[in-house]
Amino acid sequence: MSLTLAIFAIILAVTLAITYWAAKRTRTTSDFYAAGSSLTAAQNGFALAGDWCSAAAFLGFTGLTALYGMDGAFYALGPLVAFCTVLFMIAEPLRNAGKYTLGDIILYRMQTRPSLLAAITGTIVVNFAYLTPQMAGAGVLIRLLTGIPYDVAVVLVGIAMILYVAFGGMLATTWVQIVKAGLMLAAAVIVLALALGAVGFDPTALFGRAEAAYGAKFLAPGNYLKNPFDEVSLGLGYVLGLAGLPHVMTRFYTVPDAKTARRSVIWVMFLAGGFFLATTLLGLAATDLVGQDALRAADKGGNLTLPLLAQYLGGGAGSFGGELMLGFVSAVAVATILAVVSALTLSTSGAICHDFYVNWVRRGQVDERRQIQIARVSSVAIGVLAIALGILAQGINVAVLVILAICVAASANFPVLVLSLFWRRFNTGGVVGGILFGLVSSVVLALLGPAMRGADAIWPLVNPTVVSLPLGFLGAVLGTLLAGRDPANEARFDDVLLRVHTGLAADS
Repeated sequence: MSLTLAIFAIILAVTLAITYWAAKRTRTTSDFYAAGSSLTAAQNGFALAGDWCSAAAFLGFTGLTALYGMDGAFYALGPLVAFCTVLFMIAEPLRNAGKYTLGDIILYRMQTRPSLLAAITGTIVVNFAYLTPQMAGAGVLIRLLTGIPYDVAVVLVGIAMILYVAFGGMLATTWVQIVKAGLMLAAAVIVLALALGAVGFDPTALFGRAEAAYGAKFLAPGNYLKNPFDEVSLGLGYVLGLAGLPHVMTRFYTVPDAKTARRSVIWVMFLAGGFFLATTLLGLAATDLVGQDALRAADKGGNLTLPLLAQYLGGGAGSFGGELMLGFVSAVAVATILAVVSALTLSTSGAICHDFYVNWVRRGQVDERRQIQIARVSSVAIGVLAIALGILAQGINVAVLVILAICVAASANFPVLVLSLFWRRFNTGGVVGGILFGLVSSVVLALLGPAMRGADAIWPLVNPTVVSLPLGFLGAVLGTLLAGRDPANEARFDDVLLRVHTGLAADS
């Protein structure tokens, strides 16, 4: 796998050069957390595509389609619908009302310390639930592709992540995401062109061959998600959970205004939508050209489907073209993980340093230079903790952690965010109740479900969003009612509403 390592070394060198360039331009807190709010819609759209199209999408969705047919396509195309929620409900209010983090919005709306602490809790749980499987996935992927030991691979990924975030901040993370998104889209286009060329550039032929080989049931739902409520839960998790993912929300603070935020969502819808459509076709091509037996032999979960398809289309194992294609796709997959974990680290640093230390502990009384110093130190600490969690996660079913991230984001963060922006009576009790109900229900039900316990599951659903999301809203409403009326908070809501919809302050 020397070719894979060589290609990855080139990508790593380019991204480290970007980090060096960005570090010299990161002087203020706004630079560190929001790239100075200077990105264009296209730049932020590519970065959003890089944020969302993780290794799970790049490798996992292709494998799911290859092994389970249309259920894999449902996984792939769900996020495209999710960005509609972001576009119509979240993007503009976030840009107008916030500064760097979810905690900023909650503090601006409630102006109380308990509500801020609840928002910090939700952010950290989601981010580490998402970060840990990414680190574990990096270790497994690099070990399978290069032979490097799992622990060493996780440490290397963690070091690169720390360098990106601690020195370059959001500017470096953004441009790493843009480079990664460009490489990922290029890889998808190249492999897809070769795959379609093998069937006379007729996409429908891929469906016909899959049906002929595996039967009509392969193209029907229910091969992977046996329980219909799991399908509903998956859809809810995607459509509402994406809007509650902290590392996605922070992207809307990197642009100068709400109009640019909306346009950046349209960019990512086209970019991510095209990519996810490609993963469906690539999965069907791998089923036909490589075969399910070979895919399962390489990895039972199908995570090596795309590299194996690229190798086959390049001329097969042992040929220079095959090894070149395998090396390129594999290196892009590893770069994908690096970019995503960097964004998660930066978002977590914002919750710990900016929300907790600056706003909760010091009540905003920290100068710019000190804030950047604390942010960089917290990024290093988060990176070290992520490395440790990634190593400990070896051999554990980490799928439950990905489920937890999306589920908690939908069940806890989303209800609190939406009600903070649009319900006059919503108060601190509602923030605490929503986070508590959504967080506890999603974590407990996910841990009791099949993703963690397998055949011994006490709870039948892999993804509990269909239950935990209503509980999150219920907790928010009950908390609001039990806390009683807050006249000052309700009177301030007119100012909040003006800011959310126009970006103007009441006294402007």
